[in-house]
Amino acid sequence: MDSAQLAALFDSHATELAPALLGCELTVTTAEGSVRVRLTELEAYGDQGEDPGAHSYNGKTMRNASLFGPPRHTYVYLNYGIHRCLNFACHAEGIAGGVLLRSCEVIEGRDLAIQRRGGRDTGAKLLSGPGRLGQGLGITLPMDATALRIDQLGEPTQIPDDQQAAQFVLEPPETPLAAKRIRSGPRVGVSGPGGGGTFPWRYWIEGNPSVSVYRKGKNVPTDVRG
Repeated sequence: MDSAQLAALFDSHATELAPALLGCELTVTTAEGSVRVRLTELEAYGDQGEDPGAHSYNGKTMRNASLFGPPRHTYVYLNYGIHRCLNFACHAEGIAGGVLLRSCEVIEGRDLAIQRRGGRDTGAKLLSGPGRLGQGLGITLPMDATALRIDQLGEPTQIPDDQQAAQFVLEPPETPLAAKRIRSGPRVGVSGPGGGGTFPWRYWIEGNPSVSVYRKGKNVPTDVRG
């Protein structure tokens, strides 16, 4: 998969984009510096009326507007009042879709990620789970709706002057991830029907130590495991 193919996938349903993002490398640059990671776990979320686990299910609001497009932009939201979660918007503009970045492994900028995580190096689990990932990458709410640059390596990295701004650069993996290493299952902590086996929209790299632990949501209709 080259950069053009990766960019085109953002016009597809989130369930097509999410597994393709596994193994891709993301560099987030802020005024503090850059952290480069490899994506190891993601969750797909669908359109209005389609996916009861998605923020878009009941329609467009000021909070979830970025999910409705344009694609190739970020969607950042606050979870439990403390965690800043990073998503990528996808699907055709006006149709909601997004991919939540759940876990990743750090390639470059580990010292900065550790500093942001409170100064404690927790090994492979440093950016395991969307809250830790958002914290380690320095994600803030004003970064919502930021354009995603896809593999334009000829362009220099721009270090934002604004403390609340960031540059997001996504690159396909140098070596494609083998299909047999991609696993899927119910999403973590999603309550109700959206957390059941009807929506096996969580994707992860089998055996990767950075992947988060599965936790079943409340009132899920079937007994499932991640």
